[in-house]
Amino acid sequence: MATLFQWSPAAERRTLPFTADQQRRLAHWNHDRLAPQFPTADWRDDLEREYDMRRTEVAFLEALRAEIADEAATVPTDVEGFIAWFEALQDNGPGQGDPLFPWIAEQASLDEIKWFLEQEAAGEAGFDDLVAYTQVKIPEQAKLELARNYWDEMGRGNPKGMHGPMLHYLVEALGLTPTIERTAAESLALANAMTAMATNRRYAWHSIGALGAIELTAPGRSAATAAGLRRLEQTPKVRRYFDLHATLDVKHSEEWNREALRPLVAEDPARATAMAEGALIRLTAGARCFARYRAELWGDAAEVAAPQAEPVARRTLSIVTARS
Repeated sequence: MATLFQWSPAAERRTLPFTADQQRRLAHWNHDRLAPQFPTADWRDDLEREYDMRRTEVAFLEALRAEIADEAATVPTDVEGFIAWFEALQDNGPGQGDPLFPWIAEQASLDEIKWFLEQEAAGEAGFDDLVAYTQVKIPEQAKLELARNYWDEMGRGNPKGMHGPMLHYLVEALGLTPTIERTAAESLALANAMTAMATNRRYAWHSIGALGAIELTAPGRSAATAAGLRRLEQTPKVRRYFDLHATLDVKHSEEWNREALRPLVAEDPARATAMAEGALIRLTAGARCFARYRAELWGDAAEVAAPQAEPVARRTLSIVTARS
C-alpha cells in the first residue's frame, strides 16, 4: 500500500546553526540567569560569563535571522497585507501539517508519547514568562493584549487554572524526567531562541511575532497530543494542558493579531519585517524539532505510514472539540 508521506531523515533534517554543546551551554545559562538569586561576592566573574554568553546568544539569533531574511524581506508591511501573510502561516508556515502529529494522535504508543513530551517539556521556555519579558515598554494597546494573555496564563488569579502547573502535573503524572542533557539540541535551540528574543530588547518585535506564531499554530498540535493521550486512556487531568491549548489558543491568536499585531504595524510598518522574522524563526525551529523527533521515533525507515486526512491543524482540533 502506498504511503502518504515519503520521508528520509538524511534528506529532511536541517543543520543547526550552533552545535548541540553550544545549545546546552545556552540552555544552562538561561536556566541560571533567569532564576531568582541573591548577591554574591563573585559578581565580576558572573559579568564575564554574561558578556561571553550574550555574544553567543546574539550570534545565534543573527544566524537564525540570516536563514530566513530573504523570505521575511518579501512580507508586506501594510497592515492588511501583513495580517493576511501572518494568518496564512497556520497552513503554509514551516513545520505546519507535519506528519508527526497525526501519528501521535492515532498511532504512537504511550512510551513514544512520553519520549515526545519529555523533549517538549525540557525545551519549554515558559510562555507566561516570555510574554512578561516581551511586554516591557511596548505601546499601550499591544501591552494590554499581552497583559490579558498573561492573565489567562496565570489562571486569571486562580492557582488551579495556571497553565504552567498543568504542564508540571502532566510531567509528574507520566513519570517524565526532562533534563537539558537528555534533550535534543533542536528542542533546546527552540527554547534558547524564544528566550533570547524575549529578554533582549533589540529583538522585542521579533518576540511578539514569535509568540503570535505560537498562538496561531499551537491548537492543532495540542489537539493531536490530547487525542493521543485520550486514545491511550489518560485521565482528563493529565490531558488538561493540551485540551485547554487546543481551544483557548484559537481565541488568543485572534486577539493577538487584532490587538497587538495590527496596531503595532499601523504605527510603524518596519515592525512588520521584524515580527515576520520572529515568526519564521520560531516556526523553522519547530520544524527542526519535528524532523528530529521523527528521526528518533521512526528510525531509519524509508517510508512511514501516516493517516491520510485533512491538515492536522483542522482535523485534530475537530477531534478534541467533538469529544470534550
